[in-house]
Amino acid sequence: MTVVPSQSPAPDTDGGTGGSAAVPAARAVTPAGHGTGPAPAPASRKFLARAALVTASLSIAGSLLGLVRDQSLARLFGAGSDTDAFLVAWTVPEIAATLLIEDGLAIALIPAFSMALARRARGEPGDPVRALVAATLPRLCLAFAATAALVAAVAPFLVQILAPGLPEPGLAVDCTRLTAISLLAFGIAGYCSAALRAHRRFVAPGAIYVAYNTGIIAAMFLLGRTWGVRAAAVGVAVGGCLMVLVQLPSLWRQLASRTPAIEGTAGDAQERPVRLALIAAVLLFALCRQSQVLVERFLASSLPSGAISHLNYAQKVAQIPMTLSLMVCTVTFPVVARALADGDTERARDRVERDLVLSSCVVMTGMGAVIACAPQMIELLFQRGAFTVSDTEATSDVMRVYALGLLGQMLVGTLVRSYFSAGRPSWYPLAVMGAGIAATSVIGAVAVRPWGVAGIAAANAFGITVTAVLMLTGLRASRRGSPHSLSLRVRPVLAELSRPVLAAVVATAAGAFAASRFASPVAGLAAGCLSVTGVFVALSLALGVQGSASAVRSVRTVTRRLTHGHFR
Repeated sequence: MTVVPSQSPAPDTDGGTGGSAAVPAARAVTPAGHGTGPAPAPASRKFLARAALVTASLSIAGSLLGLVRDQSLARLFGAGSDTDAFLVAWTVPEIAATLLIEDGLAIALIPAFSMALARRARGEPGDPVRALVAATLPRLCLAFAATAALVAAVAPFLVQILAPGLPEPGLAVDCTRLTAISLLAFGIAGYCSAALRAHRRFVAPGAIYVAYNTGIIAAMFLLGRTWGVRAAAVGVAVGGCLMVLVQLPSLWRQLASRTPAIEGTAGDAQERPVRLALIAAVLLFALCRQSQVLVERFLASSLPSGAISHLNYAQKVAQIPMTLSLMVCTVTFPVVARALADGDTERARDRVERDLVLSSCVVMTGMGAVIACAPQMIELLFQRGAFTVSDTEATSDVMRVYALGLLGQMLVGTLVRSYFSAGRPSWYPLAVMGAGIAATSVIGAVAVRPWGVAGIAAANAFGITVTAVLMLTGLRASRRGSPHSLSLRVRPVLAELSRPVLAAVVATAAGAFAASRFASPVAGLAAGCLSVTGVFVALSLALGVQGSASAVRSVRTVTRRLTHGHFR
């Protein structure tokens, strides 16, 4: 295979400054043992850093609006039976978001779109990208619509299965039927998001949760007085529609353009259409992973009123560091998929190993802050209106336990992309996720009576950690001879991960001490977070955490460019 010189970056078709974050793929390379071309040029670190910064910034904005959403829910409806009923109904869109937006369609479709874009770049007749859309989108839309109708029809049975101990199932049924509308919207939004990320466009997909949470917040305040908590369910449906609308203009421009969005050519890469087995494997894994929420709410439904709400608020806050850590993988997943399509497994492996270490640094810093400052966070975010001091104490206790599983959550979210990056089905992730769910269910059933919601959170942390260990081990056993498989150097990876873990333990202790010195929750939170961050960064540099110094330099470079208005 001949190395083709990289083309100029594709023009910004999203319009305006900052309208897109186009990340050029690495150039086509000669796989090991197939010729003697020059060494592959890695994807531009600056472009990856800038795209990651844009994605993370929009994710932070969406998360902040998510906190405002949860604050509004707590203030308007408290943590009682009405809120529990809505949260049971909210299980449906939460599962749909994982299946169709976060871990489902994106993992299945990005490799397919990457291959179509490579064929378009080779100048094949017709337009492979439009052909892929024509072959998949109508059928998927029909499936999404049918599923939404089915969920609305069987809402009473769903509520009975999800929360058999709920005191007011009628309200939960109404909310479930309203949120079922979001299934169609989420499916289309997830499809658009996968297509745009394959085109290396990250602004519109990154903005979907800003639009989603805006819709929910607006509906709660506009309709809350007359519709009660049902207004939040209406907001979920409205927010799902806004997710689609915010992406359609950018996707239309990409589909209308014949300009190659990926540099280089794919050489001998063969077309691999989206297969039912691949979609089934990805969606079943995502469904199994999301069933953790089902297990938790099923167990919590037998506890006193408000238990589901405490668990929900704790999860929403504690998951923010995990969500931010996965932004790195969101940006680099198309790069890994393209490297495997070119047969360059070494470059793909190196990229994934760097992502694991960098993501662990992000999630461990956040985990330290969550554990050290949990009471201050919950008091500032939620303690107002119908949300009382006792709710703050219960929620912060649960959040600290739940945070112990964040590293496992991050590892699972990162590693599952490695199994499907080549666009091939794999059933191993589903099997190990099933083992993790079994562990969560058994431990949760045993621990729920003596420890209540904290026991459920501990079971969650243990189960997801088991899954992460098994998934990491599975990548070590991958077929090394296959040009489209991915194997990790597990022992070096574990050695690298142990360093940020050690730094996080010390940083958490320092942050807890600093936060306890102040009576004011604002001062305590500020002191705790600053202490955690400062100690973690200092120890990471001292311990030689891989990429810590280069990450600091990349952030400085990007922020300087943003300050001077050079980011386009």
